Amino acid sequence: MIRFEQATKYARTKGIKKPIIEDASLTLNRGKSVGLLGRNGAGKSTLLRLIAGAIRLDKGRIIRRGKISWPLGFQGSFQGSMTGEQNVRFVARIYGLDTEQLIDYVKEFAELGPFFRAPVGTYSSGMKARLAFGLSMGIHFDYYLVDEITAVGDANFKKKCQAIFDTKLRDSDVIMVSHSTSTIRDYCDCGVVLEKGKLTYYEDVEDAIDAHDRNMKGN
Repeated sequence: MIRFEQATKYARTKGIKKPIIEDASLTLNRGKSVGLLGRNGAGKSTLLRLIAGAIRLDKGRIIRRGKISWPLGFQGSFQGSMTGEQNVRFVARIYGLDTEQLIDYVKEFAELGPFFRAPVGTYSSGMKARLAFGLSMGIHFDYYLVDEITAVGDANFKKKCQAIFDTKLRDSDVIMVSHSTSTIRDYCDCGVVLEKGKLTYYEDVEDAIDAHDRNMKGN
């Protein structure tokens, strides 16, 4: 369960305060995968980071019951001066996991070769994405937060990513941001529309997509 209680977060740009979410109260129960919809710049990625606990609210609180991933499309949390292996070792310790087992899993899954023991700061964006995805799949979460990217790399690697991600979602839920409504339909049962700081929950994902489409047409 994830519950927002009068949750408020502002973005501040050049002295202007814009609400990402404002006085939002909403409960997302386990057993339902959620599509998060909203126009460009509405703050969907920020909302995922709030759910993950990577950034803090300005007011209110988010109550989390369950193990929640970091956003899968977000790679900014790696320490660039540390190697891929050292980053994995650090995460294993945070989550209280078998360090060597997680290292072996990510090393095999990410297919980085000798770069696994090179500083992450030397990686290309694609290599960071491989490391991030492999690390996410190496840990069991009750909720997987997905920001656009569900598969990375070449065609064969994408197939491998898709297969393991589908397996994970048999026992876990997803909260997904995607510009592709077909992807939202494939993965999500229900939806939340973010519009002008307001969160609106829809039990049926099709109703959420329709509401978002109306918002876009109305500008």
